[in-house]
Amino acid sequence: MKRITVKNLENLCEHLNKVTGNNVAPWVGEGADRKASVGTYYIDGAYGGWSLHRLVNESGGASDVLSCGHVPARELFNLMHAYLRGMEAMGLYEKGGE
Repeated sequence: MKRITVKNLENLCEHLNKVTGNNVAPWVGEGADRKASVGTYYIDGAYGGWSLHRLVNESGGASDVLSCGHVPARELFNLMHAYLRGMEAMGLYEKGGE
């Protein structure tokens, strides 16, 4: 079984941002003009695990999208794929347009 790395999670997160029309970079601007890209997904690491978060305001407030806390990389990778498949099933994006 292939090991899932942080880079794998970040690449999948970038794909998620692209298909949802969000900015890939979580933060934009410089200095005092620096703001969070509201709606952007990003990978957060803590407690030896990983979580998918989404920015909810320009100050950097975020939510745990999958409500699972910080989990091992493989578990998050599988959950993110399920999340994307759910979005596809709801017609929020077409897989062929990846």
